[in-house]
Amino acid sequence: MFYKTNIKIRGRGDFINSSVKIIMANNIYITATGPRSGKTVVTLGVMELLLRKMNKVGFFRPIVHESDDVDKDITLISTYFDLKIPVNMMYGFTTDEATELASRGRQGDVIEGIINKYNLLKEKCDFIVCEGIESMSASASFEFDINAEISKNLSSSVLLVASGQRKTVDETIQSVETALTSLKRQKGICLGIIITRTDPLSGKEIIKRLSDTHSDEALLLYAIPEDTSLRRPSIIEIVKELDGTVLWGKNHLNRHVHNFNVAAMQLRNLLPRIEHGDLIITPGDRADVIVACLASASSTSRKNIAGILLTGGLVPCSAVAELINGFSDTPPIVSVEDNTFPAATKVNRIQAGISPFDKRKITRILAAFEKHVNTKKLAQRVIKTKTTIKTPKMFELELIQRARASRQHIVLPEGEEERILRAAEILLRREVVDITLLGNQEKIYKKIKELGLIMDSVHIIDPPKSEFFEEYIQTYYALREHKGITPEYAHDTMKEVNEYATMMIFAGHADGMVSGSIHSTAATIRPALQILGTKPDCLIVSSVMFMCLQDRVLVYGDCAINPDPNAEELAEIAISSAQTAIVFGVEPIVAMLSYSTGSSGTGKDVDKVRQAAEIARKKAETILPDLKIEGPLQYDAAVDASVAKTKLPNSEVAGVATVFIFPDLNTGNNTYKAVQRSSGAVAVGPVLQGLRYPVNDLSRGCTITDIVNTVAITAIQAQSQKGVKYDD
Repeated sequence: MFYKTNIKIRGRGDFINSSVKIIMANNIYITATGPRSGKTVVTLGVMELLLRKMNKVGFFRPIVHESDDVDKDITLISTYFDLKIPVNMMYGFTTDEATELASRGRQGDVIEGIINKYNLLKEKCDFIVCEGIESMSASASFEFDINAEISKNLSSSVLLVASGQRKTVDETIQSVETALTSLKRQKGICLGIIITRTDPLSGKEIIKRLSDTHSDEALLLYAIPEDTSLRRPSIIEIVKELDGTVLWGKNHLNRHVHNFNVAAMQLRNLLPRIEHGDLIITPGDRADVIVACLASASSTSRKNIAGILLTGGLVPCSAVAELINGFSDTPPIVSVEDNTFPAATKVNRIQAGISPFDKRKITRILAAFEKHVNTKKLAQRVIKTKTTIKTPKMFELELIQRARASRQHIVLPEGEEERILRAAEILLRREVVDITLLGNQEKIYKKIKELGLIMDSVHIIDPPKSEFFEEYIQTYYALREHKGITPEYAHDTMKEVNEYATMMIFAGHADGMVSGSIHSTAATIRPALQILGTKPDCLIVSSVMFMCLQDRVLVYGDCAINPDPNAEELAEIAISSAQTAIVFGVEPIVAMLSYSTGSSGTGKDVDKVRQAAEIARKKAETILPDLKIEGPLQYDAAVDASVAKTKLPNSEVAGVATVFIFPDLNTGNNTYKAVQRSSGAVAVGPVLQGLRYPVNDLSRGCTITDIVNTVAITAIQAQSQKGVKYDD
């Protein structure tokens, strides 16, 4: 849960006088009360929140440290969110530049220079997240005065971050009050306060006391508890800090080190002391320790280590190296010049950072932010206006947010596939869905361990060993007996993971299914048709692709299922596609496509589309009475307003269509791929429609992101069938 309060805020810069309505600016200034505050965690959460709603979000730091070749936070935010903004546009001055100007009495030039750099970035962005100067010393209160002055000059409201780590409740509150006093002195607006790195009870008390003290101010107040896992360094950070050489396991350098274990004892004493995520530190000539640790890492009965650090500049002899090469999945083995004790001391002192490539840690950060911060209220306070623009990133983030609104249970039949497991970990970490994996339990658990994944809440079923196996056999036999199947055939069929997963949905043990990363489309859809069937008002199953262009999302159907639909089937595809568009937040304006526009052409194919449009309009009268449908239309007339004025000037659809219905699979499949490849559009799907319950198919070349998106889509479809409403 999160701790919060909503209180009426005072006038701009005045924390005492009568309340007034505040007009929010198109930026936010995130600053902290002291060093190591967790400010980066908040910045990541706010950036993702804004990217769901805004087209072009920029990131700006007024002053960065000269010692950093490239500022770490700028690198993190720019790389992870793919901002495509030159680094030199994302900061005002380096520390040395600002100090040199100030030493010559030119403090005004510093502020002016920051404003000028900020304004250059502002021209390219809809919204800018500013991250304040990092306080590094006892002069934190003085440095906060500088942050308050900068935020005022940038016309930014402030989101204040305060750490509760190693502080009493009173000390944390005092740091917040000092910062608020400084902000008040600069006549600034504090939008909200986020307390980080505290335990839940202390966080609750801090929020309550701040709420009581500032009961006449509209401060958003939240507490994000300490997550000790975020302090764990990765192997790659240790390699860099100790100037190490990676000997084996280069594919696992993003593993996190939970503890380090100096191996100076005999194996019978060492092995029981090895814990999950340990970094084993040992001299490089201890072949017994190295081999024992690798055996432990390969054993399903032992904890999985993070890696092995070999000290003293020693490396394994050729015989041991040959043995290591024979292990199928070796954990990172790193050699360093330091002796064991100095190496262990350095490892202990490493302050873990956040790499833009450490997606597991960032996923955990974003999950914590969403769990403890009311992102809807924060967005309402931060964002000045809603935009009709929807970018691919916005659409993908919105999928995750919608799926999280009401968690559904999704079954993934391909539980032994690495991409499925990695996607499942992301989905579970972010609490998007509940997941059941199908497959051999021993193989799946071994794979999870080998990959270093943490999936404590995942449910794994080996179909033949399931408590429902016999019940499913009987149900399947009853459903398909009229097709001449035998009980033996039903028994063998239920051993197949796709069939078993589909039966889980039929029995109400799951809400949806995603398959296809290693199975054909037919292997995914056939069981769904045989067991689930179509919706009562649907004749066929069809599909749509969400085409995420630079500034909007279009819906293309059908691009994957029906080779040559007749007029009635085409009409049904149009209605189903419009309904799918609504579920995913796209206003449906339907164009029935052909090689002719309006009444300008004739022929069998054009007549089919014309007839389909008439049938679709009639169907829509009772299902979607306000639906706009036009056809036949050529693609250019459907999508381009200037062409539409010439070809069909009085149409409500031409030039503004959002849902495009292709006359056949050949046209649809080629068109979506042509648009995808030539324009750089992101294609999400195919999304199946018309089935009684949601089942979706992956391509065998799918990425982890594709799987995450498809699972989220399936969950949203399941929510829609249950009548879940979204309050955007």
